[in-house]
Amino acid sequence: MLTGKQKRFLRAAAHHLDPIFQVGKGGVNENMTKQISEALEVRELIKVSILQNCDDDRNTVANELVAGTRAELVQVIGNTVVLYKESRENKQIELPKSR
Repeated sequence: MLTGKQKRFLRAAAHHLDPIFQVGKGGVNENMTKQISEALEVRELIKVSILQNCDDDRNTVANELVAGTRAELVQVIGNTVVLYKESRENKQIELPKSR
């Protein structure tokens, strides 16, 4: 579980990132969560864009992505979801220590 300080740090780090996945009309599926998990292993921090034609609510999509990838939800802002998952082999982001 991320602390407020760690989430703030990750939001700042994600600010300049572009979304690398899009959730559209089909919603979240197994193949998409597998690809997002692989991307999280490489990058640790990603943005996912939710398109206008997506039938699901943005918070529902965010929760499905978190459950499917076992990642941490950093932020849902507009139609963009920011996810973080610590990489097992390729750790790049050093989070601020929690007390």
